[in-house]
Amino acid sequence: MKTLGVVTSGGDAPGMNAAIRAVVRTAYAKGFEVLGFERGWEGLIKNRF
Repeated sequence: MKTLGVVTSGGDAPGMNAAIRAVVRTAYAKGFEVLGFERGWEGLIKNRF
């Protein structure tokens, strides 16, 4: 299985939810497993997904 991690800078930004939704939906349609990380880069470093 292919896996895709979604990480953002952590701050609010206009359109961020729509962009993440589009990435996740497209990834699922192409057979990817999608992971989101809590608290941006901190979550990536501390394995919080």
